[in-house]
Amino acid sequence: MNFLLRSIFSLALAGPLLADGPEIDQNALKNLKLPGVSINLEAKAVDVTSTVTLVEGSLEFIACTKGTKEHEAIVAVQAKPSHIHTALLLLGAKAGHPAIRKIVGEGDDQRWIDLPPKGSHVTVSLVIPNQDNNPTELPLSDFVHRLDDAGEPDKAEAKKRLKVFLFAGSHLIGQENAPKTYLADQSGSVISLSTFGDELLCLPQIYGHENHALRWEVNPTHLPKIGSQIILRIKPTGSKVPPKK
Repeated sequence: MNFLLRSIFSLALAGPLLADGPEIDQNALKNLKLPGVSINLEAKAVDVTSTVTLVEGSLEFIACTKGTKEHEAIVAVQAKPSHIHTALLLLGAKAGHPAIRKIVGEGDDQRWIDLPPKGSHVTVSLVIPNQDNNPTELPLSDFVHRLDDAGEPDKAEAKKRLKVFLFAGSHLIGQENAPKTYLADQSGSVISLSTFGDELLCLPQIYGHENHALRWEVNPTHLPKIGSQIILRIKPTGSKVPPKK
């Protein structure tokens, strides 16, 4: 990890709600080397090299890291979630936290409460080759069904619920006064549909991940075959790229 990356990431992870990264010019953005991740200045987005891993079945994730949860995610990435996190910070996004369970009250009034996730809004899309083999960006709702109470695909509901994700930012774990580990780098939870509490990106609501609660399913209509390389595009809403100097 180069000095610029270490500096940005350490500054960004200083608090429970991550602060803006330092101002960086476009040349620095272009020269930053993050394996499997690129900052797309034209689209004002983070592009992540991904591989299609699932074309049918139930989903708990949109994206995971390679070798973790490919049986329940549309794509797998080789990039570290912490590197994707850093790239999002560079585009002006602010990380928050995944859903949290905490104890409130004292004595007989103590109880657990669920705190919803927080973070900057981002959109997620997939860039796939069209019939002429040119890259085409499609919204995530083109690749995912939300099932209704009868178990039938509800395209309108999927489009509504997948319109925005939160930059939750996972967690740092480890012993006090020792180097910390970015939890999503270990778990592989890049973009979740169910709530696990360790994900980089998540939906604004809390979604259970018990079997009876699985209501997301792959829509294979536009997906290339398993093993195809595509781009996972994450775009902060309202992000600002520094002007050219």
